[in-house]
Amino acid sequence: MLIPSILMKRSLSVFGVAAGYLLLTGATVPSKAAQDDPMRFRVDVVLVQLNVAVTDDKGNYITGLRPEDFVVTEDKIPEKISTFEESTEVHKHMLDGSADPGAPAEAAKNAATDADASGALAASRISDSVFILFDTSNYMYRSFVFAQDAIADFVRSMDGYGKIAFYSYSRNLLRATTLTSDRFRLENGVRSTVAGDDAALYNSLLLTVQDAAPLRGRKAIVVFSNGPDNASAVPPEDVAELAQSTGTLIYIISTRQAQDDPASAAAFERMSRVSGGKAYFAKNWREEKNAFASIRDDLAHLYTLSYYPQPNPNRGWRSISVKLVGKNLQKYHLRTRDGYRLLPANSKVPPPGPEARDNSGSR
Repeated sequence: MLIPSILMKRSLSVFGVAAGYLLLTGATVPSKAAQDDPMRFRVDVVLVQLNVAVTDDKGNYITGLRPEDFVVTEDKIPEKISTFEESTEVHKHMLDGSADPGAPAEAAKNAATDADASGALAASRISDSVFILFDTSNYMYRSFVFAQDAIADFVRSMDGYGKIAFYSYSRNLLRATTLTSDRFRLENGVRSTVAGDDAALYNSLLLTVQDAAPLRGRKAIVVFSNGPDNASAVPPEDVAELAQSTGTLIYIISTRQAQDDPASAAAFERMSRVSGGKAYFAKNWREEKNAFASIRDDLAHLYTLSYYPQPNPNRGWRSISVKLVGKNLQKYHLRTRDGYRLLPANSKVPPPGPEARDNSGSR
């Protein structure tokens, strides 16, 4: 079973043949009454986490917003925000009145720093995880070294952001460096990559989302692809839905070679957009580096809020809406995932295509 990121547990009874895939940490042993009723079972419910970017018409990030500025609904049912955090500022709200045992207020204040003018990330994001997925297929032959340089620069710029993993893919996924805070080890992983053959991006991205799914904190995948997918066994729609349902951000940096393929360009844009991330199409190595800088800046300015879902009979896709309240705030633009799908508690996503390889020695 895949388990999404969790913050706190709460137990309740759920009626229906399916329980929330995003909302489950595992089914508990049912009571005798529940055993007599095949439509009833118990589950552990956790907070649904949303990462929200707020920008003006020029794309500038809006900072300093408070929990009361946001309204969240799920299937048009109003939800109560339970936790709230802004990456660029040293403040974290536990709105249900409980303390956060993992981050005392004074410790969080001392450990965190504001993002500087270059977009460096706040040190308070130590629990967050970023997966870098690098295309080493034959599409990369002409720009391999430039891409390695851009990724290495990105890794160095993420100092203080918690843990980063570096994966590469061609026909198979290679977990070159699993999650670590050791930037030197990460850069060695980047420099050790070699070019492969066909590109199974969607297979590899789905496996990467599965790796990110059980982690706590904010989770993001940064894909560098130099061309379309020509070897996957799964469609991009499956990747997009799993990323939405597990709260995993997807950012994709690609080149004009992929943009010239309309199907690939549309798939890249949709996968990133529905997860709350972005897609970039770079014309040269300078634009590739700018794209990485933009992703770093985006991660530094996201609001993270969460809520316990109110009772909802819907056992399938649940739509999420986030809006700003107040006349002065409604002019701004919000970007976040727009929903998730409920799946049975014992559901598992089968690994796509050939099994991934792990080169880190830790899996």
